[in-house]
Amino acid sequence: MLSTFHGLNTMVSGIQNNRVGLNTVGHNISNSSTEGYSRQQVNSVATRSQTIWSYSRANQIGSGVGVYGISRARDIYADRQYWKENTTDGYYNAKAKNYSKLETIFNDSDDNSLQASMEKFYQAWVDCSTTASTASSRQNVINAGYNFAETLNATATQVQSQIESVYDEIILSVDNINSMTDRVTVLNGQIMEMEANGSSANDLRDQRDLLVDQLSKIMHISVNETPNGMYNLVCNGTTLVNGTSKVTIAVSKPINNEVYGISDYTLNIKESDIPFNPGNGELYGQLQSVLEYKKYIDRLANMAGFLLTTLNDQHKAGYTLEEDASATYGIKQGGNFYGETGAKYVWDSSNPDDLHMTKDGVAKRGIQIIKELTINQDLTATDGHKLLATRSAEREINETTDPPTITITGVNGVADGENAVWISTLFNCVKKNTSNVDKDSSGTLINQQIRAIGDESFYSYYNTSMTTLGSSTENMNNKVEFQSDLMTQITNLRESTSGVNWDEELTNMITFQQGYAACSRCLTTMDEMLDKLINSTGVVGR
Repeated sequence: MLSTFHGLNTMVSGIQNNRVGLNTVGHNISNSSTEGYSRQQVNSVATRSQTIWSYSRANQIGSGVGVYGISRARDIYADRQYWKENTTDGYYNAKAKNYSKLETIFNDSDDNSLQASMEKFYQAWVDCSTTASTASSRQNVINAGYNFAETLNATATQVQSQIESVYDEIILSVDNINSMTDRVTVLNGQIMEMEANGSSANDLRDQRDLLVDQLSKIMHISVNETPNGMYNLVCNGTTLVNGTSKVTIAVSKPINNEVYGISDYTLNIKESDIPFNPGNGELYGQLQSVLEYKKYIDRLANMAGFLLTTLNDQHKAGYTLEEDASATYGIKQGGNFYGETGAKYVWDSSNPDDLHMTKDGVAKRGIQIIKELTINQDLTATDGHKLLATRSAEREINETTDPPTITITGVNGVADGENAVWISTLFNCVKKNTSNVDKDSSGTLINQQIRAIGDESFYSYYNTSMTTLGSSTENMNNKVEFQSDLMTQITNLRESTSGVNWDEELTNMITFQQGYAACSRCLTTMDEMLDKLINSTGVVGR
């Protein structure tokens, strides 16, 4: 038999259910702009019915409604797709950012750029080839050569600064990773404790998923959820978070890198001291950018090496305006245009995996070569322009021999600029074939020597480098744009499930409001009926 107050209890459960629904709607609306928040909804279930007998059979009558739980709207498949693509998006953006910085350094539109100073240096040699006897023309070559060397050194210094800046970003990224994994472990423990009794830690789960979103931007991340609701985070085979325990990513102490003139850093797992590789993401892009910057320092070093070896050798094959009784033909032969007086610079390519320059037999690489690129102090001294070797020797070629032989018979006049012509051709001409006119006074094949820039011309080597940079930048920007569109689609997909829709929430608010009012009205009616039964019947005999 039903309780006298059965109807009242049924309406009270309806009032309570609608009140929870209204509270949930309010919670959703309040957090509609909260980053990482997932829309929540009340899961209602009919309470256990009671049995009443009617004539000869049993009937079930409802006893109201109860709140089974409050769940968050979340699409785990959309989440996993977001984490995967977000990692790629972080990598592309990191690479594009650093390509942009490289383009700023090698800004050919600037009058003070490396290309502009190179063109001025080339033009100075061309002008001097026709006005070799003019002191101002010769001095212009020295000044242009000095400016070019300074610009190349300054460019290399800027690239070094960018490497240091990227390493600062890497250190900051590692600190952020460690901070976020710490918070994930704390949230894992709180979620497990709260959900042990069957409830749902929706807001804590939102906070944890937001941290995973941020981590996925920085590095490749795989998420595995355990039966007790905790996350295990794995990056490229390394388990960073395992329930309530974690490992720490450590940045090594500065490692002096003399080749590039910087301090390098490595990443490892602090607890096991094994190398750490982020696999993808922003951090991986930053590490790759450091390698990219080093490649451009190497290219600048090759250009400097070419000037210190091939250009110097061609300059030494010519003759100056300075007389020297002890010298052959009484005219002093040219010395190093770049570097120290008397130093011997040679490009060593005997080992393809270890291309470098030697200075008096001592190996130089990377920034060490670039630092050697200074104008010869003899040329910047008083009357130093007279030491510019612009003229060539007088030669007699005997073509009856095989191969033809060369005999040096004297030195051309002071107005001769033949050697200046040969030096200027180094800027535009590829490595020359065997030719008699390429020999110096000793018969050495000047332009057959190993060149730091390979068989390309000096201009071609630089332009190829800049074309490669421009192409890489454009390609990466296209990838960023494509990935951005993809991320927008995935984000919209996630938002369609977990985002707060105001129209939907206001509809739910009205529904719960009307439900609450209807239950209240029904409760009042039942109360009036009971009042009539209790207070207005059975009064006989009072």
